[in-house]
Amino acid sequence: MRLTNRFIVFLVLSAMVLTMAGCSGSQKKGNDEWIQLFNGKDLEGWTVKIKGYPLGENFGNTFRVEDGILKVRYDQYEAYDEKFAHLFYKDEFSHYILRAEYRFVGEQCPGGPGWAIRNNGFMIHGQRPETMDLDQDFPVSIEVQLLGGDGENPRTTANVCTPGTNIVLNGALHLDHCTNSTSETFHGDQWVTVEIEVHGGEVIKHFINGVQVMEYTEPQLDERDGSYFKLLPDNGDKILTKGTISIQGESAPTDFRKIELKVLAE
Repeated sequence: MRLTNRFIVFLVLSAMVLTMAGCSGSQKKGNDEWIQLFNGKDLEGWTVKIKGYPLGENFGNTFRVEDGILKVRYDQYEAYDEKFAHLFYKDEFSHYILRAEYRFVGEQCPGGPGWAIRNNGFMIHGQRPETMDLDQDFPVSIEVQLLGGDGENPRTTANVCTPGTNIVLNGALHLDHCTNSTSETFHGDQWVTVEIEVHGGEVIKHFINGVQVMEYTEPQLDERDGSYFKLLPDNGDKILTKGTISIQGESAPTDFRKIELKVLAE
C-alpha cells in the first residue's frame, strides 16, 4: 500500500512537471512570435486616408504593392498639393516591438514641402482613421520620423515628432515638435532597419540597425491641439497607452519590404 501511494504521488508530480513545461514552452513561443503586418502581396489589413479624400480612397495609387514591396509613389500626381497621406493598419496595439525595413528611392513629388525630401515615418499610438477630419494633415499620434541623407550633410533618422501630442524627455515635459535621435546618416537608396519598442504609456525606444538611438516616456495628448477634447477619454487621462500604426506619404517615394510586430507582455 505504501508503495502504491508513492507511485501515485510520482505520477501526479510527473504530470505536473510536464504540464508546467508545456505551458512554459507555449508562453515562450507566443512571446517570440512575429506578426507579419505586410503580407508581401497586397494591402490586405491596411486602409488609406489622404487629406481631402474620403477614408479608403487611394488617390493616385499612392500606396501599392509591386514585386513584394510596399511602395509609396507619386508617378500619377501632377503636383503634391499637400495631399498628406497615411496607410493605417487595422488593429490597435499597446505593448509591442514594430520592426520594418525601408529605403528612399527616386525624386520627390513636384510641389512637395522642402522639409519632406526623403522624409517618411511610422505613426504610433495614433487616432483611428475614421475619427480624422477630411482635411486633416496628420493623425494625432507619435511619429517615428524616417529620414534619408542628401549625399553630403548629416541627417539623423528615427527622430520623434509629435502631431497633437507631447512626450517626456529626460524627465521633463518636451514641447518641441520634432527632436533628433543619435543615429548615423544613411545616404542613397540603402535599406535600413528600424525598430520601435513600445511599452504602453510608459517608455518608447527607437533603434536603427539594432542600435538604440532615442528613448522617451509618457506619450500624451497635447492640450493645445484642436482634437484634444475630441480624443480625450471619459476618464480624463491624456496619457496614450495604445493606438493605431500608420505609414506616411509625405511626397518622398519610399519602399518597405518587411513590416512585422511582436506583442510584448504588459
